[in-house]
Amino acid sequence: MTGPSHTRRGLRLSSLISTGALVAAATLGTTGLSAGAAHASSHPAFVSDPASTVNTLVMTSGGGNDFPGADAPFGMVQWSPDSVSDRNAGGGYDYSDPQTRGFSLTHVSGPGCGAMGDVPILPLTGGLPSGDPGSYDQSIDHGTEVGNAGYYTVDTGSTPIKTELTATAHTGMARFTFPATNQADVLLKLLDSQNGTSASSAQLVGNDEVVGTATSGGFCGEAGSYTLHFDMVFDQPFTSASQIVTESGQPGPNSVFLQFDASSNHVVQAKVGLSYVSAANATANLAAENSGFDFDAVHTAAHNAWNAQLGKVQIAGGTASQQQLFYTSLYHALLHPNTVTDVNGQYMGFDNAVHTAPAGHPQYDQFSGWDVYKGQTQLEAMLDPSVASDAAQSLVNDYAQGGTFPQWGFMNFYNWVMDGDPATAAISNYYAFGGTNFDTSTALSDMLTEATTDNNVRRGTSLENLYGYLPSDLYTSALGCCNVRDTASSLIEYDNADFALSRFANSMGDSTDATKFNVRANNWKHIFNPANDLLNPQQSNGTFDSITTSTTTGFTESTAAQNRFDVGFDQPALAALYGGNSTINADLDYYFQSSNSDQPDQSFLSNEVDLGTPWFYDWTGEPSHTQSVVNRVENQLYQDTPAGFPNNDDLGTMSAQYVWGALGMYPVTPGSADLAFNSPLFTQIAIHLDSGNTVAINAPAASASNYYVQSLTVNGTASTHTWLPAASWKSGVTLNFTLGSSPSTWGSGAGDAPPSYDDSTLPGTGPLVSGIAGKCADDSDRGTTDGTKVQLYTCNNSVAQQFTVRSDGSLGIMGGCLDVSQGGTTNGTLVQRYTCNQTGSQVWQPQSNGSLVNPQSGKCLDDPNSTTTDGTQLQIYTCDNTPAQVWKLPS
Repeated sequence: MTGPSHTRRGLRLSSLISTGALVAAATLGTTGLSAGAAHASSHPAFVSDPASTVNTLVMTSGGGNDFPGADAPFGMVQWSPDSVSDRNAGGGYDYSDPQTRGFSLTHVSGPGCGAMGDVPILPLTGGLPSGDPGSYDQSIDHGTEVGNAGYYTVDTGSTPIKTELTATAHTGMARFTFPATNQADVLLKLLDSQNGTSASSAQLVGNDEVVGTATSGGFCGEAGSYTLHFDMVFDQPFTSASQIVTESGQPGPNSVFLQFDASSNHVVQAKVGLSYVSAANATANLAAENSGFDFDAVHTAAHNAWNAQLGKVQIAGGTASQQQLFYTSLYHALLHPNTVTDVNGQYMGFDNAVHTAPAGHPQYDQFSGWDVYKGQTQLEAMLDPSVASDAAQSLVNDYAQGGTFPQWGFMNFYNWVMDGDPATAAISNYYAFGGTNFDTSTALSDMLTEATTDNNVRRGTSLENLYGYLPSDLYTSALGCCNVRDTASSLIEYDNADFALSRFANSMGDSTDATKFNVRANNWKHIFNPANDLLNPQQSNGTFDSITTSTTTGFTESTAAQNRFDVGFDQPALAALYGGNSTINADLDYYFQSSNSDQPDQSFLSNEVDLGTPWFYDWTGEPSHTQSVVNRVENQLYQDTPAGFPNNDDLGTMSAQYVWGALGMYPVTPGSADLAFNSPLFTQIAIHLDSGNTVAINAPAASASNYYVQSLTVNGTASTHTWLPAASWKSGVTLNFTLGSSPSTWGSGAGDAPPSYDDSTLPGTGPLVSGIAGKCADDSDRGTTDGTKVQLYTCNNSVAQQFTVRSDGSLGIMGGCLDVSQGGTTNGTLVQRYTCNQTGSQVWQPQSNGSLVNPQSGKCLDDPNSTTTDGTQLQIYTCDNTPAQVWKLPS
């Protein structure tokens, strides 16, 4: 994809060795890997210059929606070309388009909706075009197009003009090389943002500077807007300048037309500072980060910044195409979220007020929640825990300013385009993978409030608490909840968030909420339909909706089949409901025959709903099937071409899937930093952690045919575990994989599977069975509020009947404990579910006759009048050795 006339300038490795990351890259081949991996002479060399290995044109056509232009890691500026024919392409650009409307200053990588594309800059020759300059376009020569990390170039126009772009965190720089002409023109299209511009302004400052604004928004139809302020300075005076308004009543100038004399000096350089707060801040950003006009120096700095990030993961072996695809994917995964903080710390908050971030801790926006929490957030935190910490704090700030976490936070306003509570999962992921430097106590408080309140994020909390699921026939209710979208998918998303919350609460020492939300996370079991083995939308009366594997009603961007394996924290429980490992493995084998929804009852691994599911086999005794499926995905679903991926990259999420797969592991479980294995794509990998520790992965036999694990050693000790505990990789670890061309039995034994988390399957958890046949103790309506009655009910094995025998003598139920109301001691005192508090009201002692005595009162747990009526609230009563007081504890 590289044009021979566009050799990159100043990119010799020797010029970059001054950066610490590349010093490590240059020396690691002999010193950075432990014994058995350090014989650099017998292994392929590590890629020495990852930034140049990146090809930003990958995923820019055919659905990927990425942009190819210049950016800094997590930067504010994305100076990149925009297409004409496909203006709705999410990233603003499509490689197949032969025309460009200019090079705009802001972009989003791989979204499903058009976004940004503010102030396209179009170089021209020959004077002011006739008609509306804002609609003027130019041909683009894809044969001259080159994109690496931090650099982009292409020729445009019938008389070619070479454009080169690079960037810092808050500024962009362009170098336009014109043919010899005294009419070298630059057109600033102020009203040509991708979703339109509602207002604009421009001011000419002297004869070499333009200061202006563009107000846009409309992301995925959302009404919110933002204003981009820019200050663009040129390295030579323009010979003429004009502001153009093509229609009366426009909200500002349509464009600014500038002309330069390039008769002798053909190069015109421009640099621009951006801000979402003010023009003064845009000017200050420019002064702080790019005070001169040395394009090559800015380019080299951007290149070095990317190598510092990309070099945290070193790879050796594989094909040139695989290496390019790996670093391009890693690059895409580290573009977002974006800093919106100016150099003085100011940013625009979710309350539309200006805030100031603490020094050194930027505020980040562009948070594609539903997408990124299944892989990108974990990768971000593993490689850059400082950015991850600030991203987590940014979400906490959003909550403080706007009242909820954003589902899809675009700029400084909410967008309700997707399901679930992804910010809760993302913050938990950030923390688990090392991004811990944020206000964790406020984060936990916010998560708990959001998870227990009806709001635009947790739509239907009251319904879920009442029914244990989201009834498909109750989209709204008198309970005050919001419209519930795609009830089955929403429940699954809430469960993922609840489980992540339980992990975060556990890390914070909050065992009560950890248990409570672990229990609620298993509400997915209520909608498992054994008649079709699907997670099935269910009505309020308990009736399952009539669906097939191809049904889309109730499911977001997917079919019923494409949701049934999305239980990332309790695969064994789903397998058990399914009928056992052999049964579910057979369906998984059929499911993964296609990886991109060619059939509605097969997998959709180019979209987020299926992320992590290929690793399901690690829990069900067939890890070689995971190795096969992931290898096929890596080599067939992803290609290093512009049209090499068939769906939205979604701010680097799908690129992160490729990176994890190539590393040979995946963060399947939300809120947990344990990693499930597949097999590495490269012969050597070194992941350098900020702690100074290294994860060294060696697979010397890795090839197109050798992807089945035959054996594994972890720090020199043989292991058959199909997972890597968080503590192991955080401490630094060496993994030596022996790979072969045929499946083996490695990892298929009892005890080899990764952990699963389900309080209802722990020892000592199960139904509290009454001495009256067929009846159990039951938490009424699966309630989780204090005072919920504990009743007699027909045994049904639901989560409302899953009691846990606790070490303090209490019986846990639905995140609380079985409790004698008001600490009563008299006959007839009712029994309830209440927050566990280690009081005498919650102690129950089993007796040899099967009764349960509450020592505080001396009374027994009792079924009033030996009734068999469902819904009768249990009580305490004088012990009388009747069947009404016989209870079989879970074992």
